[in-house]
Amino acid sequence: MSTFTPISFQSTDGLALYARDYAAGAAPEASPEQAPEQAPATIPARLPVICLHGLTRNSGDFDELAPAIAALGRRVLAPDVRGRGHSARDPNPANYNPVVYAGDVVKLMHDLGIARAVFIGTSMGGLITMTLAVRHLELIAGAVINDVGPVLSLRGLARIAGYAGRCSTLASWDDAAAYLKDINACAFPDAPDEEWGKWARRAFAEDEAGQLALRYDPSIALALQTGKLRRTSLAGRLAFKRLAHKRPTLLVRGSLSDLVEPEQAAWMRRAAPTMAYTEVPNVGHAPMLTEPEALEAIRQFLARLP
Repeated sequence: MSTFTPISFQSTDGLALYARDYAAGAAPEASPEQAPEQAPATIPARLPVICLHGLTRNSGDFDELAPAIAALGRRVLAPDVRGRGHSARDPNPANYNPVVYAGDVVKLMHDLGIARAVFIGTSMGGLITMTLAVRHLELIAGAVINDVGPVLSLRGLARIAGYAGRCSTLASWDDAAAYLKDINACAFPDAPDEEWGKWARRAFAEDEAGQLALRYDPSIALALQTGKLRRTSLAGRLAFKRLAHKRPTLLVRGSLSDLVEPEQAAWMRRAAPTMAYTEVPNVGHAPMLTEPEALEAIRQFLARLP
């Protein structure tokens, strides 16, 4: 069971927002080969990590990854993006966009006195990170972009638009697990049944009548459903290049992904030749980042950062 401290904060436009705060674990000890007189008097604190979830997800997606990173000696913050989880729903659906989301992240960092962090962005969270790179590059020490980019596949966008914001209330946790399996089995063909039950507890909340509803405002999907979210844009491509050229960046891709297919991944790697890259076998959009290949790549990436 992961241990975290819940944080409540307010956006600049007055919306009540929420984040999970995982304390950094004990700093690594000096290696046995290092003589006591050679050991540093103090080990400097490592930069925190901010984990940003995908479109219909919430901070619960990181309840296994965040403790693993905290054990490396880094504080981990996982906010619920506005309209999701414990964060309030915005009365103006037009505010459900990466620019506003990025502003909320800036406010969280300001409130906590965090000048710089490493970002891990899954899907929409990666788009938020790229938006931050344009507006507040100084806040980013490095970034892990999980199965997303400035050039996306229409196939994946269409699939997500087909379910995002369209689920009615369900009667049981078994129904919730079956729903998640139905829309995600193509991305996680090896997931056992108990995994869908665990994901249901992250994705759904029970009301007083015992009905289950997804933990997000259906309006978050309007841009996708109305075609306003385009598969690529000049601004998006420039944002990605600014991030990947000026900060250490790791792209994680699921080998079965229908959002970042080989064509889109190849474009990103050509556009950013120094970007690190790893592929998670037999997983689609988007890896949970606890897969052995993803977790090891993240550990190696973080080891190179302050």
